[in-house]
Amino acid sequence: MQKMANGQVALNGIDKQARKGVTVVLGAQWGDEGKGKVVDMLATNMDIVTRCQGGNNADHAVCVNGTKYIFHLLPIGIINEKCVSVIGNGVVIHLPSLFEELKIIEAKGVKNWEKRLIVSDRAHLVFDFHQQVDELLEAEKGGKSLGTTKKGIGPTYSSKATRNGIRVGDLLGNFEHFSEKFQSCCSLYQRMFPDLNVDVKDELVRYKDFAEKLRPLVGDTVFFMHKAIKEGKKVLVEGANAAMLDIDFGTYPYEVGEILQSRGGEIGETTKRKRRCGWLDLVLLRYTAIVNGYTDLYLTKLDILDTFKEIKVAIGYKLNDKLLDHFPTSIIDLANVEVVYATFPGWETCTENVREFSQLPKNAQDYVRYIENDLEIPVKWIGVGKGRESTINVY
Repeated sequence: MQKMANGQVALNGIDKQARKGVTVVLGAQWGDEGKGKVVDMLATNMDIVTRCQGGNNADHAVCVNGTKYIFHLLPIGIINEKCVSVIGNGVVIHLPSLFEELKIIEAKGVKNWEKRLIVSDRAHLVFDFHQQVDELLEAEKGGKSLGTTKKGIGPTYSSKATRNGIRVGDLLGNFEHFSEKFQSCCSLYQRMFPDLNVDVKDELVRYKDFAEKLRPLVGDTVFFMHKAIKEGKKVLVEGANAAMLDIDFGTYPYEVGEILQSRGGEIGETTKRKRRCGWLDLVLLRYTAIVNGYTDLYLTKLDILDTFKEIKVAIGYKLNDKLLDHFPTSIIDLANVEVVYATFPGWETCTENVREFSQLPKNAQDYVRYIENDLEIPVKWIGVGKGRESTINVY
């Protein structure tokens, strides 16, 4: 920390005013909340959009001027030609998927991305053998499988945590050193999984080519971001996962809602599987708000509730007939809780063309205000459709 001339205290040379230029978008539940649309909306006014974690298992879908984009690894800000997109050091990168995604967005009209994309030299690489390991681990779990996307994300983070991982900077440095690290990491997994099939020689030839394609895009994103924030640039941090998938604070969902799945189009772009759906859970949201310190909420997909005669909201959990005052840590406890619901009358009216909060049906307004009052966090935006324009600005 340092003392500034005007008496303010700066942290690492960045004052509080500059830090106000940083906006973070997080999923407040288990994912699939519609973060893509939120990021796309905010990115139009940003200088930089950065992915901070996760890999190419994301399913961020956005519709812009009638064109649908699906983002798995790239920051959504790549659509905005005035915006710099950053893939940060916390992201794990599968290079074949990255270049395929770039090819697809270029075909859809995204221009000059080469000048607007920076990849961290500290980001770890996902290799095909990580994906094989992911599949083998899921197969071993049988009926207790987590249902991962099998994109090798977990095994890559495991390699990173055990310091056996390989970073982008390793690939772009001495290739002989990279080759040794690659063979060492691969051999480790082959000892653990004898069925693992890797042609090391072919892979090294492949990655030598990837290294040259990637080189112009790579930079030190730590210093880049520090400088940008210090200069007062508007930065959007795009979360790829959600609060309840965090390995410290998260857990695993058990809600099912066939009607919500159908009306909401809740089919994963990557997995093609149905997503778990259920009524809004305020117990969960109170917990993730404490963990993450939300300042504003974007309530997505309000229009999906248009046909319901009654709408429920989870307001409490009971375990052994006792009302809990906290979110359960144990998966077993969570599986056995009795959910206490509040029931609201539906509005049974189409809201897809509404653009002003005052034009929403009264029952819809009451629903939103109840959420705000319970969480003590303002609902700043409401989504009522797929496109960027299908947003109600509440405040």
